[in-house]
Amino acid sequence: MLGGVGLAVVVALAVGAVIFRPWLLFVDTEVDDAIPVAVTPTTSSPGQAPPPAGPVVTSRGTLISHEHSTTGAVSVIEKPDGSRILAIENLDTTTGPDVHVWLSGAEVVEGFAGWRTAADAPHVDLGMIKGNKGDQVYEIPADVDLDEYPAVFLWCVRFSVSFGATELGPVG
Repeated sequence: MLGGVGLAVVVALAVGAVIFRPWLLFVDTEVDDAIPVAVTPTTSSPGQAPPPAGPVVTSRGTLISHEHSTTGAVSVIEKPDGSRILAIENLDTTTGPDVHVWLSGAEVVEGFAGWRTAADAPHVDLGMIKGNKGDQVYEIPADVDLDEYPAVFLWCVRFSVSFGATELGPVG
């Protein structure tokens, strides 16, 4: 009888470890993607603006914490060819299982009330976070209308909870 209970406890612990992966709380993955330096476009004559000589920041925000302490700056950068990237600078959060970078139509709400606001909102998944610390860059698909996705969430798909989020606002 005692052997059966012991076996059940061992199985339950093993299943819990596979699902929750608690060791990730103690592992940091630092990323150092090159974030393009944005320039301010200049005009050569009144009413006519030449294409920017380099990348331009079109919107930005600062991450707030949700389920895990999360900090960092987020920018949308448009390159001269019209392609866009999402840059996360100085990210500092907890490593978690299955955390993705989402462009979202959800409202960003501070505190516990904001942990799940993105769950059922329309979103574009830019992929798993590359690490829990450092600078990271993600390509934004050309067909994405950023007016429909004014927020960025670091979303744990496995547990349907936000680690942190920000609303993107105009630069200036």
